[in-house]
Amino acid sequence: MQGIVFDIKRFAIHDGPGIRTSIFFKGCPLSCWWCHNPESCAKGIQKLDFEFKGSSTIGWETSAEQLLFEVEKDRAFFDESNGGVTFTGGEPMMQANFLKETAELFKSKELHLTLDTTGYVAEQKFREVVGLMDLVLFDLKHMNEKSHFEFTGVSNKLIFRNLQYLVEEGKEIHIRYPMMPGLNDEESNLIEMMQFLQKNTDVKRIHLLPYHKIASGKYEKLGMKNRMIGIDEPSQARIELVKDYLEIGGFEVMVG
Repeated sequence: MQGIVFDIKRFAIHDGPGIRTSIFFKGCPLSCWWCHNPESCAKGIQKLDFEFKGSSTIGWETSAEQLLFEVEKDRAFFDESNGGVTFTGGEPMMQANFLKETAELFKSKELHLTLDTTGYVAEQKFREVVGLMDLVLFDLKHMNEKSHFEFTGVSNKLIFRNLQYLVEEGKEIHIRYPMMPGLNDEESNLIEMMQFLQKNTDVKRIHLLPYHKIASGKYEKLGMKNRMIGIDEPSQARIELVKDYLEIGGFEVMVG
């Protein structure tokens, strides 16, 4: 089976425990205003042509065996740090069958596997794959369904159902909360997120991911509309305030 990835990042330390190799899958069903990897949105391989600069390609076809060959180069770092492999993107579940085949192969080699997901995945496909994962990094972008649809293009109902399944299965979960000034950092959304997690899960760790403009140049390069123009990065004081707020709610918060 062939899949399409667009990057392999080595020595990652924020995508799960220990030193990790992160594999970035092409394709995402969401269209988040603040997407930091807009090159991941389209599922297929993209070729970009630039006047006077030639062309470049985003993404390449690969197999599970080829990915394992690349990952095994970092085995010593995994063993030393209790690290492993993180599947991210995009949304890795957009290529659910290929992801499952890859995860099964990696698991046979006793690799620690982490899935970074939006949670917006058909329930049956989600359940087939998450059982192979040791840790799930699960996005909660907005608790209000109307706002979630406005800022991501999809409802959050399916996302909540898949999160509930992870809880019922006893899977280790870390919540990833992308903090977007004026879009989802209001007190009401924070309160609703904390109350939901406290009532429905035993999740204790939240990764707070503040908005940054590092991807702005990508939108121009890709010819995509940047809907975050005019929105500033949050101040350090604001980040600390939100972090403290979540910690008072009983959560362990990691920034970045």
